[in-house]
Amino acid sequence: MENTNKKHIYIILFLIMIVWGFNVIATKMLVTSFLPVTMTAFRIFIAGVSVFIILFFLKQIRLPSKKEFQYIILGGLLGVVGHHYYLSVGLSETTASNGGLILGLIPLITTILSIFLLNAKVTLIRFLGIVLGLVGVSIIVFNNRGIGGGISIGDLHIFLSALFQGASFIVIKKAAKTLDPRLLTGYMLVLGSVFLFILSLFLEPEGLKSMTTGSVSIWAIFFASAIIATALGHMIYNAAVGKVGAAEASIFINLNPFFALIGAAIFLNEVITLTQILGFILILIGVIFGSGAFEEMLRANRRKRENIEMSNSSSV
Repeated sequence: MENTNKKHIYIILFLIMIVWGFNVIATKMLVTSFLPVTMTAFRIFIAGVSVFIILFFLKQIRLPSKKEFQYIILGGLLGVVGHHYYLSVGLSETTASNGGLILGLIPLITTILSIFLLNAKVTLIRFLGIVLGLVGVSIIVFNNRGIGGGISIGDLHIFLSALFQGASFIVIKKAAKTLDPRLLTGYMLVLGSVFLFILSLFLEPEGLKSMTTGSVSIWAIFFASAIIATALGHMIYNAAVGKVGAAEASIFINLNPFFALIGAAIFLNEVITLTQILGFILILIGVIFGSGAFEEMLRANRRKRENIEMSNSSSV
């Protein structure tokens, strides 16, 4: 019965990865129709409100403590303002396929930050994974030449987006000890969207005017990205982590770049190069090794074998 439940959770996680991978494509389409920062502020605000509506019916809303509120502010600045600002701006400057691949580094970046900030253990396998992941993203970035033959500024912005997201996960890990991750997500989204909107007033004076345009299909993509991908996607993923554990759930994150590549080819007619495929393979291996997922799988298999041996010996 337990294995059946796990299979259902794995299917749900797989579907979320499809949604998140395609959400990169959706964001790319949105930033070509609206000014990026203003659009992102509204999209994230709607996502945050959607989270609170769901939590209201689940009776999971409460006011945070002073310390929790500090985590919410820091997490909102890193994971919402920093991450989504550079993501929206970066996707307006680079391809969706490159953006999706670079975002695949987030679990690896989280591991690197954990090593420096939380004194996480560095094993040979994790070190090898970090090196492979960084080599993979370097191949992608240095192959995508920007103006004047230099590194594409869009790729660098996407990398900064991944860096801010990775840093926010460190904050979320600390805050989630006392605050429901779903409620934490809601507070971060709403607060972060307010910060983004204030920022957009200075950076994009015509931002509100740009939001009065757009076709019906673009607005459908806008609401689907906000409600389905951002609000429901993060809530369901957090719930899945609670069921199967962070290590098993994080393995599915590696599918994001793959579906982003597929989406870029199907919906944006972007040409996927051999260099991008090579970079994806290196990032994939790097994340599996560097995030600790590979070591966790080895430990799980070892525990399973030990349990089988103990069961066989006791039945003799």
